[in-house]
Amino acid sequence: MAEPPERDPFPEFRLDSDAGATFVLESKGKWWHAGFHLTTAIVGPTILTLPYAFRGLGWGLGFLCLTVLGCVTVYSYYLMSKVLEHCEKAGRRHIRFRELAADVLGSGWMFYFVIFIQTAINTGVGIGAILLAGECLKIMYENLSPNGSLKLYEFIAMVTVVMIVLSQLPSFHSLRHINFASLLLCLGYTFLMVGACINAGLSKNAPPRDYSLEPSGSSRVFSAFTSISIIAAIFGNGILPEIQATLAPPATGKMVKGLLMCYTVAFLTFYSAVVSGYWVFGNKSNSNILKSLMPDEGPSLAPTIVLGLAVVFVLLQLLAIGLVYSQVAYEIMEKQSADVKQGMFSKRNLIPRLILRSLYVIFCGFMAAMLPFFGDISGVVGAIGFIPLDFILPMLLYNMTYKPSRSTLTYWINLSIIIVFTGVGIMGSFSSIRKLVLDANKFKLFSSNVVD
Repeated sequence: MAEPPERDPFPEFRLDSDAGATFVLESKGKWWHAGFHLTTAIVGPTILTLPYAFRGLGWGLGFLCLTVLGCVTVYSYYLMSKVLEHCEKAGRRHIRFRELAADVLGSGWMFYFVIFIQTAINTGVGIGAILLAGECLKIMYENLSPNGSLKLYEFIAMVTVVMIVLSQLPSFHSLRHINFASLLLCLGYTFLMVGACINAGLSKNAPPRDYSLEPSGSSRVFSAFTSISIIAAIFGNGILPEIQATLAPPATGKMVKGLLMCYTVAFLTFYSAVVSGYWVFGNKSNSNILKSLMPDEGPSLAPTIVLGLAVVFVLLQLLAIGLVYSQVAYEIMEKQSADVKQGMFSKRNLIPRLILRSLYVIFCGFMAAMLPFFGDISGVVGAIGFIPLDFILPMLLYNMTYKPSRSTLTYWINLSIIIVFTGVGIMGSFSSIRKLVLDANKFKLFSSNVVD
């Protein structure tokens, strides 16, 4: 096995003087805490987008892509955890994706490349979480007050205020109880949604089912790559090293247990959601399947109490997801603004934390209100963010660290995944941005409707 490089490319970022590591990424967690964090990062309300993703793929290709992407991400995260454990055993414990990539690959530009990609992911997910949470509030409001005057952007503002308060939780580890509740919530709303879809599909008001794809060949190709990008975003997280950093050292073997917990929940929720949702609504599936169950015209397709409870569960978990994906941004802020020699809650550190985190959440809330593109945001974030970090870099890092022989199956599997998903990422980026541009004609700034 190859040993990690001897040199220290980040002498200025040692943990004893690094406020971002000391305060935000404090290492106190158990393996099940990592499992809670991973589950919140991966198994979220984007589950409700899976039937929408199948619109561009159909049954066969949809199941193939869902299964392949799931297997690749399990393998990818396993390799990443092995690289991190290898570095830790050699006395080089990395707690940030960007530093791990720059160290192993020996290229300073990789440091800034990963920062850029993680920023795109964090901001995109932050915007999407606030947007979908605002939409959940709007759904509840319209059912309670059908003639009410409140608009989507006003609900987004309410969610933003709540997120500003929650953003003051100081560390990733301090989210462990919230993320355990998040795990229970995702199981809850998934099974409520599955039951609601089965009820809708068997009722006399069941919508006509059409599973056909777009008639145009070029449109079908673009839709397929957009759908693949959405599924990649659903499986991706892009912050695995930061999650592993929350584990009390040594981290050996702990992350694998956390991954097993996460993917057990993912298997139960992803497949049940997509089968029931796409079975009922086919190519008319909304980017939020709960909206398909509550059509604008005609009666609701599920009991109001079931849908209301599911919406509440989704809303609550979205707050946890917004917090998890903000941690890298908060760690970067803290490292630059905080003084590690003073206490986490000292006035010197508390005031900058309050100001900077509030400004970040306000920015995400403003973008969510201005650009209500939930389905399209998922596609763009998946193609530009999650595919490079979760489907390409882990294999490259493993090959560079362990240097498997070119005659081994591991080397060729990793190389094949890198090549295939580089192409998928390029095509997915193009098709997702294309759809975003096309959908720009369907909405106005601060629209009160989320565009599919």
